[in-house]
Amino acid sequence: MGISKVVGLVATVFLLASICLIKFGMTLFFVPILYDSLVAYVVALASHQSINFPSILGKRPDGTFPLWSKLLFGPFMMFAQMYWQFKKLKRKEAAYNEISEGLYVGGWPSSPDRFPTGEPAVIDCTCELPRTSVVSKDAYLCIPTWDTRSPQPAQIETAVRWACQFRAQKRPIYIHCAFGHGRSVCVMCALLVAVGVAEDWKAAEKMVREKRPRIRMNAQHRKSLEEWSKCRHLSKGSDDLSKEQ
Repeated sequence: MGISKVVGLVATVFLLASICLIKFGMTLFFVPILYDSLVAYVVALASHQSINFPSILGKRPDGTFPLWSKLLFGPFMMFAQMYWQFKKLKRKEAAYNEISEGLYVGGWPSSPDRFPTGEPAVIDCTCELPRTSVVSKDAYLCIPTWDTRSPQPAQIETAVRWACQFRAQKRPIYIHCAFGHGRSVCVMCALLVAVGVAEDWKAAEKMVREKRPRIRMNAQHRKSLEEWSKCRHLSKGSDDLSKEQ
């Protein structure tokens, strides 16, 4: 189930709860519950596939959130972190996995034990979770993307080029989303192709799945990778033609 449906369902539950509170005369709790419902509906709309506007949360390039965002979307951000904590306890899975030498993919690095060693450069594919203190902002790139949605082909290319610069410096790369199953895997597949480890993104997906069996790329992720691949081939063809001329 996509994020817009999940959050929309939560919003409806809160709305019904607020109506019940009014009926029972519990007006003290009515306003905050109703506000939570409205925030959830806004997020559900902004995360819908036809809109797909993660910038509404205001996540900055350094991975922090401005005060206005914390005030407006605080309930959703709190829900996102609570959901992450719940899933972390429920799932028996490594926080991250090394797919190829120096290339790691995984979940939100909330603590040092959930972060690869070697001071890796970090690509953060979340729009709902902040950069934690274990991640240095000096080697950090944020590609804000909704859960279950995919980075755009241009964002994938930006991430790949950025990672290749640090790769050339022999620095490890850590790509993460909330759980290391979709958004981050999408970018990792592109990076594996770019550095020559995989022939194409389909082969890259198989490589990642061998190391991290619970990945769940969806049709949107694969569509973005296919479009990224086509653009990359066209770009290479243009470069080769320019060299010949």
